[in-house]
Amino acid sequence: MYSLAFIGGVGSGELLLILLVFFVMFGAKRIPELARGLGKGIREFKNATKELKEELEEQPHERKGESLE
Repeated sequence: MYSLAFIGGVGSGELLLILLVFFVMFGAKRIPELARGLGKGIREFKNATKELKEELEEQPHERKGESLE
């Protein structure tokens, strides 16, 4: 089963305690806003990564075309 390295030995009791503290600190109304912001940030990061990858893949093709001319 897949497990994240940084939460190695966290059991269900500890996870519930962390979630409870999170709810107390931020409140139930604020959590969806934080999740939307996090999702937007991840989406922007993925888009930037995709654009960079496409740009890097495109450059070698341009170089090959230039050297043949």
